[in-house]
Amino acid sequence: MHYRTLGRTGLKISVVGVGTWQFGGEWGVNFTQPEVDAILGSAADCGINFLDTAECYGDHLSERFIGAAIAGQREKWIVATKFGHHFHKCFDRTMHFDPADVVRQLDASLEALRTDYVDLLQCHSAKDTEFDTDGLWAALLREQAKGKVRHLGLSISPGSNIYQTDRAVQVGASTIQVVYNRLQREPEAQVLPACHRDHLGVLARVPLASGFLSGKYKPGATFPASDVREAWMKADRDTKLAEVQRIAATEVPAGVPMAQWALAWCLKHPAVTAVIPGCKSPEQVRANAAVFSIDIGQATHPQAGERACYF
Repeated sequence: MHYRTLGRTGLKISVVGVGTWQFGGEWGVNFTQPEVDAILGSAADCGINFLDTAECYGDHLSERFIGAAIAGQREKWIVATKFGHHFHKCFDRTMHFDPADVVRQLDASLEALRTDYVDLLQCHSAKDTEFDTDGLWAALLREQAKGKVRHLGLSISPGSNIYQTDRAVQVGASTIQVVYNRLQREPEAQVLPACHRDHLGVLARVPLASGFLSGKYKPGATFPASDVREAWMKADRDTKLAEVQRIAATEVPAGVPMAQWALAWCLKHPAVTAVIPGCKSPEQVRANAAVFSIDIGQATHPQAGERACYF
């Protein structure tokens, strides 16, 4: 495993982390504690030290799974979570950025994670007006001063949100989390250059395009009603899967697993610190961590030569 410094935080994180939305039950699988224990155990064995979760992956359910799994070894992990939502039921959550409510969300996250601090607390997909909520960032800085939060970050949506990216340093944030993958390259236009300019760590979420870049699915594929992809991606699913087939035929070197290629593709961008793919099994964790065993050839990113690459 390789490690990079996460922007202004100074944290040394594994360049492959573990995204944990799936533990909340909205990706067609309900997890048990032993299953989560096995997944995170495999991650640790592979040298992965970074976990990304959120208050609304279930009603703090993902956090509770993680808290139990890493109990007694908290110091070995860099844990990121988020604020801004209340989870009600699958595919149903509401936005809440009132400062007092955000502090309550943080306290609930700490309780679920069985810890007295999080390494990174991220503003979760706020609209610009919510990002500008009066008193929000002052309240978060007070929680940081208490030691409950080591660093602040932004998890932006959409991937073109330069308004919040440009204000990250001003509000005390050190990182940007953004959807970035071979199918969704919007951050390359403004967000990633701004992160590079301001020395912000970049966490590429959904680096496998919600599994589309795994190479497992063909046009016409469907998902269970309990899988978020069935509701959210139905409109352009076949168009995206047709593009995946074209990429597989024209860009992925022969013999290279497409999922590993897709992760390596993200990591070759000079602004990206780490990728945080989800995973449903220890085998998927090990496959993600094996990204360094492949050679994807020439990078297709602007100014990719600015950073030494390991592929």
